Amino acid sequence: MDQPLTIKIDEVSFQLKEPHPLEWLSAWGKVFAVFDKQDSGNLSFGVEKDGVRRFIKYAGAATTEFEGEPADAILRLKQAVQVYEDLDHPSLVRMLSHFEAGPGYAAVFEWFDGESLHPHWTFPPPAKYEDPRSPFYRYRRLPLEKRLASYRAILDFHVHVEEKGYIAVDFYDGSVLYDFATDTTKICDIDLYQKGPFENRMGRLWGSSRFMSPEEFEYGAAIDGITNVYNMGATAFFIFGGEMDRSYDQWDAGRSLYDIALKAVHADRAGRYASVADFASAWDKALQELDGR
Repeated sequence: MDQPLTIKIDEVSFQLKEPHPLEWLSAWGKVFAVFDKQDSGNLSFGVEKDGVRRFIKYAGAATTEFEGEPADAILRLKQAVQVYEDLDHPSLVRMLSHFEAGPGYAAVFEWFDGESLHPHWTFPPPAKYEDPRSPFYRYRRLPLEKRLASYRAILDFHVHVEEKGYIAVDFYDGSVLYDFATDTTKICDIDLYQKGPFENRMGRLWGSSRFMSPEEFEYGAAIDGITNVYNMGATAFFIFGGEMDRSYDQWDAGRSLYDIALKAVHADRAGRYASVADFASAWDKALQELDGR
């Protein structure tokens, strides 16, 4: 591949494979942040105008980490717009508008002052787990009550996802933003969520293997609410346990919640809860029992 091209807008520099017209951005104010390393083909910006910050996700440029065609990224972003509209929720970053922008397509979101819990460019493993500056390191050291509240926001959103007839595809810790100043959790990057149930026609679906169920690797398998139960169980182990090490000695939220999370990640679909709502109900009941002691 040719050497990437370095581009500067305002005080921010980033790299693309080739030149691309981005003059339309100036109408949205000053660019103060850029996210140019996503493998989705999207190029994203933090912009500020009249004291208001926004996040703009743009498809159409040839980003350095994307192996596909810009036209494919444009199509996926256009399809994602419907997902954000359908799944609007207090725990989801809020989309404000979307439009044709230059030769590509853009979606504008409210800016959220959260940090990604999988900051793979700034704190690649093992720094993610060991560096005291890492958002994940700091998050895992929050008091249990704050992490329980954060997980509740994630779980509530996915009960909502299920109610709307969607399946969470490609949800992982990189989809979670946490604002340490306000203890607020938001979900982002739900672009690949889709209506379900559906049949796995890829073999290995999109996502992080740390969060994926066995059926997400199996061509022809059913992908449905039971799949999402696994995803939510895996999320619990990332917040309260040893992530892929699901032994009890790595868990810090009590035996009853551990047993519920462990059932959720059962390799056999029949051994899991039948829905995210059922899982959430069991989780809530165990929490009430803990609070009542």
